Amino acid sequence: MTEFHPEGFIVNLPQNRAAMASPSALAEACGAGTILEARAVVCDSDHNLLVELGCMRGIIPREEGAVGIREGTVRDIAMISKVNKPVSFVVKSFEKDSFGMLRAILSRREAQEICQREYIKNLRRGDVIPARVTHLDSFGAFADIGCGIPSLIPIDSLSVSRIEHSRERFTSGMEIRAVIKSKDDTGRVCLSHKELLGSWEENAARFQHGETVAGIVRSVEEYGVFVELTPNLAGLAEPREGVRVGQQASVYIKALIPERMKIKLIIIDTFSESCPPPPPVYYYHGSHLDRFVYSPTSSDRLIESRFDDEETEFSCP
Repeated sequence: MTEFHPEGFIVNLPQNRAAMASPSALAEACGAGTILEARAVVCDSDHNLLVELGCMRGIIPREEGAVGIREGTVRDIAMISKVNKPVSFVVKSFEKDSFGMLRAILSRREAQEICQREYIKNLRRGDVIPARVTHLDSFGAFADIGCGIPSLIPIDSLSVSRIEHSRERFTSGMEIRAVIKSKDDTGRVCLSHKELLGSWEENAARFQHGETVAGIVRSVEEYGVFVELTPNLAGLAEPREGVRVGQQASVYIKALIPERMKIKLIIIDTFSESCPPPPPVYYYHGSHLDRFVYSPTSSDRLIESRFDDEETEFSCP
């Protein structure tokens, strides 16, 4: 059975390299319809992608660059942005170029269609899958879920702790896990991430009363300052002048109150420093979620995500 991965996963694997080691090996992959990966090196003036295969060069014609290019639903930037990055493709045929050199005709679109048909079509709400972050925006992050097929993680699904931009949580190229939040009739997938980052109790167990720990200022209000301790856990500190959103902070843990899902903090110091987000720490390592409960058992409030019905609901504290 073929396994499908975000682009870049198989580019350096021995079996992928072996399939492009010689013209005969590439011809064999062509006959078998094997999905391969190699690095795109040029996007020409007609928006065809030139790919370095090792034993020869290949070309992905513009209309074969992605599902939707031919139909006009995907812009040509999808081709331009792939230069110097690994791309998935199947080998369709061979031809001589204008210099008489043999080159391979490739199709990324067909690789994506195979991925949609054999993998994405069978995904269900609640399935947990690997993904690779490809683009960061103020409304969320786009991630490759297989052969370059993009999926959106809305910004409110990245974590329980609120952020202003997805770059505060991810970096481009970061390998992550995500849960299938929804699928529409066209097969387009929407993802969620926060359900894999642990419940209130799981995150709070990392901290104790009396400790001074690191955090990030996420919101400054008249009544206090919200400081993120982990992506799924924030506490409220007493008001302090000069504090700004995005600053690093050291905070004293005054109290943890599970029944109210509250952490009381005192800000010891804040400073401005740009720190790249670390890789996510996952508390769930399975392959499917029907239900995720964020709230502690001692709390009167039930905060949950459900994937076993038509809608996912998650209210944040």
